[in-house]
Amino acid sequence: MEKKILEKLQEIEKSKKVEILFAVESGSRAWGFASPDSDYDIRFIYKHDLNYYLSLWEKPDVIEFMTQDDLDGSGWDLRKTVKLLAKSNAPLLEWLYSPVVYYENEAFANTMRNLAKDCFSPIACLHHYLGTTKNFIDLCQAEEVKLKSYFYALRTALAGKWIIEKNTFPPVDFMELLPIAPPHIQEKVIELMTIKANQDEKYLHPKEELITDFLLETVQFNQKEANGLVSGKKMALELDVFFREIIK
Repeated sequence: MEKKILEKLQEIEKSKKVEILFAVESGSRAWGFASPDSDYDIRFIYKHDLNYYLSLWEKPDVIEFMTQDDLDGSGWDLRKTVKLLAKSNAPLLEWLYSPVVYYENEAFANTMRNLAKDCFSPIACLHHYLGTTKNFIDLCQAEEVKLKSYFYALRTALAGKWIIEKNTFPPVDFMELLPIAPPHIQEKVIELMTIKANQDEKYLHPKEELITDFLLETVQFNQKEANGLVSGKKMALELDVFFREIIK
């Protein structure tokens, strides 16, 4: 599948006349709890030639594609990407730290990761994860639950807890996050991961009160502790310099 993904990215470069600087897997395959029929969520950063950035007019800054063999692609233009980096955008930071990298311009990727550490805003990222967890809470309280809903809620709840306790951006790999949960929750989650790995996305699982209670407790904890977090460092000058260097 990786060969097909790289071929598709090369096709995008030619058809859209862009240069792809960085491409990774996002979603469940990067997080470590994919189902057999999970899509490939390909996320990438690209740049145009210099004239694109010198135009007076707003232009499209996203490229998306979906193929018949479950390749779900979404890419952001460099200018959009750097602006989001300044805001410590959590999805972008997850791209930068994805354990599944399809392609990277090494110098670009290393600089982006270094800048991301300086821009990291605990409060902004926590609110992102808190909001996502809340979006799945009602689904997790149904009598039958898609395991995908449990894992999306658990991942973001634990990511928020990680930020509060460690003051760093959380790991993308779910198994690296899991140890901050209590042992009995870890045991149940591993049991559910085994089931998810052998069921398709439509599978409905009986409600797990243990998981639901833990999610509600963690949301309350994350909300309570949010006020003590700080925002990220202002990096306007440094990001301007970086942007200019890349588009030259």
